[in-house]
Amino acid sequence: MALIEVLHVAADMFLVDPDWTNDILEGQWVSLTTVSGTVYAQRADGSADRIIGIAGDTQSNTTAATPYSAAVTINSAGATRQTENRVSDFFNETIASGKITVYHSGGTFWTDRLRAGVTFAASNQIFVDANGNTTNANAGNGQVTGVCLQGITAYPSGVPGTGTPDGSISLGNYVKIRLNVDS
Repeated sequence: MALIEVLHVAADMFLVDPDWTNDILEGQWVSLTTVSGTVYAQRADGSADRIIGIAGDTQSNTTAATPYSAAVTINSAGATRQTENRVSDFFNETIASGKITVYHSGGTFWTDRLRAGVTFAASNQIFVDANGNTTNANAGNGQVTGVCLQGITAYPSGVPGTGTPDGSISLGNYVKIRLNVDS
C-alpha cells in the first residue's frame, strides 16, 4: 500500500502509455506527456514536468515478488504470508482499462512513497524528486505539490499488535500530506 486516501476533492482517469517503461506506483506523482497526438499519464520526474496530481493506482508489472503474490505481515512478530491479488492483471491495476486514477485539486492523503533519507515536519512544502516520490526539498522545477500535515509516523492497521501507539500493527511509515498542486 502506498497511498491512503483520507479525503479527495477530484480524481480523473488518464490513459497510460502501454509502451512506457517507467512504472507508475500508487502514491507517486504524475505528469502528462503526448505521444503521436495522444495524451498519456507518466511518472513525474520533478524536473521540467508540470505535475498534475498523485497516482491512485499502480501501472506496473514489477510491484510484487512474483506476478501473482505479495507478502502480507500477519502478526506482531513480523511473520508474513504470501497472498494473491489481481492475479489476472499481474498487479497492474491499469491493464484492463488502460487508464490510471490521478487525484488532483486538493485532498488529504497518507503516502509512503517518500524520498529516502528525508525527514518531514508539519508545514514543510512538498515537492517531487527525480523518481516521482514525495520530498520536502526542491529537487527540480520548484513546483509545490502540497504541504506536510504530519511527519513520518507508523500508520495503524487496526489489527491488534504493538507496532503503533494505538496498539495495532503498523502498515509502515507514512507521511500525511495536503494535496495542493500549483498551476
